Amino acid sequence: MGFSLDLRYQICLQPIELPVFNPVALELLQLLTDPTVEIDRVTEIIQKDQALAIQVLRMANSSAYVGRTRSETIKDAVNRLGSKQITSLAMAASQAALHTSELSIVNAVMRDLWLHSHACALGCRSLAISSGHRELADQAYLAGLLHDIGKLYLLKAMERIWQAREIELDLDLETLLDVFSDMHVEQGVRIMNHWDIPPVYCAIAAHHHADIFDASDTLLAIVRLVNFNSMQYNLNLYPRLVQPSDANSEILALHIDENALMTLEADMQAACA
Repeated sequence: MGFSLDLRYQICLQPIELPVFNPVALELLQLLTDPTVEIDRVTEIIQKDQALAIQVLRMANSSAYVGRTRSETIKDAVNRLGSKQITSLAMAASQAALHTSELSIVNAVMRDLWLHSHACALGCRSLAISSGHRELADQAYLAGLLHDIGKLYLLKAMERIWQAREIELDLDLETLLDVFSDMHVEQGVRIMNHWDIPPVYCAIAAHHHADIFDASDTLLAIVRLVNFNSMQYNLNLYPRLVQPSDANSEILALHIDENALMTLEADMQAACA
């Protein structure tokens, strides 16, 4: 551990309610465990946040999602895309807005973290489709988007500690990254459990760096492979965090070929454009 025990202690004292989720997007995510949820209910929730609703509608009508028919209202978009994909759009739109800070070093790392998370979300969706698991595409997008949520919490916690001046703290890049290395998995799982995030995403947060993983867990294999590949495209904040040293096990588990890997590379690089 390359940072002080005082800092670890102070991080553990921070409120778990630090803003890492938009309340409306969080409510939508929690609803995904209910297969009977109605479109009107999803529409009603999104419309609680008009700024978010506008962003979601704009994304739903973008070239990536519009298809042949544009949506004039949020209800139209939910009808066309379904609650899972709308939740993905709402979470993506709201997460981007949460990755900002008044502290320059924290803001810079947050921007890089958002780029990594956004690229992983797109990469996971792409890989789910190209590996023959289209039914997992929306889950894969959210799993890629949220697998490092512990890092966002840690950044907000350290920013709060720095502002309180309760301990002497130099917020330099090495300290931030060392805290990530030691604590982001445990904090990510803690946050997801606290907010009743569906268990599938908690499992991804818990095991995306594990030395050994369940090869039958397709969603986990997708996230692990995409996360590994993010290092190849300079989209990983801290290459030493990537485990294991190669992704052969994930490639074998997903039964993918060179074409799928090339598609993944193109889609992840497009996220940086």
